Amino acid sequence: MKPVKHRKYRVRVAVAASCGIALLAGCGLTSGSPLVDDVQPGSIGKDKPLEGADITVTSKEFTEQLVLGAIMGIAFKAAGADVLDRTGIQGSIGAREAIKSGDADAMYEYTGTAWITYLGNSDPIPDPKKQYEAVRKADAKNGITWLPQAALNNTYALAMNNANFKKYGTKTLSDVAALAKKDPKAVTLCVESEFANRADGLPGMQKAYGMNVPRANITQMDSGIIYTQASKGSCTFGEVYTTDGRIKAMHLNVMEDDKKFFPNYNAAPSINTKALKKYPAMADILEPITKKLDNTVAQDLNAKVDVDGQDPHDVAKEWLVKEGFVKE
Repeated sequence: MKPVKHRKYRVRVAVAASCGIALLAGCGLTSGSPLVDDVQPGSIGKDKPLEGADITVTSKEFTEQLVLGAIMGIAFKAAGADVLDRTGIQGSIGAREAIKSGDADAMYEYTGTAWITYLGNSDPIPDPKKQYEAVRKADAKNGITWLPQAALNNTYALAMNNANFKKYGTKTLSDVAALAKKDPKAVTLCVESEFANRADGLPGMQKAYGMNVPRANITQMDSGIIYTQASKGSCTFGEVYTTDGRIKAMHLNVMEDDKKFFPNYNAAPSINTKALKKYPAMADILEPITKKLDNTVAQDLNAKVDVDGQDPHDVAKEWLVKEGFVKE
């Protein structure tokens, strides 16, 4: 689904090197266009509290971020703001620095990304609420305010097709570990090369769950192919991202991370503090929208783009109208 994977901090280091913090304009931050959507307040933005406000919204460039960025921008527009759309920034570093510097005012960011990549912590905090609070507190010193997070958590998982789900009945990663012990041949994995070799990926997962999958049962491949192979049953379990639209489209069953091994990547509005002080209504506008965002909603919205070929902006607008947040 994603041309660049936001959650993996090793990717971001490469982005920082190629993009260059001092060369942010080269990352697309000087581009942008005004939102021209003809939308009016629905359940949010009544009395247009952002009338006269100039707000710049940004995002990273993969599907989910484009949709979330559009949701935010259209919501502000309905509340009366003049919105500059600077979504689709390559990589995480560029969008982050835009918020930090004030070149952009708001975006949806991920708690795990901030905690590990931006704030330099090596270990995630297992409890999502505690991780959010730690990020919120730490980033306040950087001039960034985090509004309440969504249930949407875009992290790693293993998934299997319906036939294998009915055959083996595994629902959790602990079940997968038990199956691997009972019937080693039953557990075959399709994973990305990074996932296969990182402590926060397959090796760490196997250690945390006491899972022993023979190397011969592990096939490394591109992310996009994994979904297809897992759907076909060519591998029993495929590595997936929990909000990917192909999970629902391909009828894959996601295994619960019952020991909470994988980092939490909950989406939350990340706002330049000065901008929020200038336009405090942004918080009230985004709160009910963020509350609606969970993995099921994200899968549906992402699938409309990645499976059905719809435009991310159109998908975002359609959802906001359907939920009654804005009116056309």
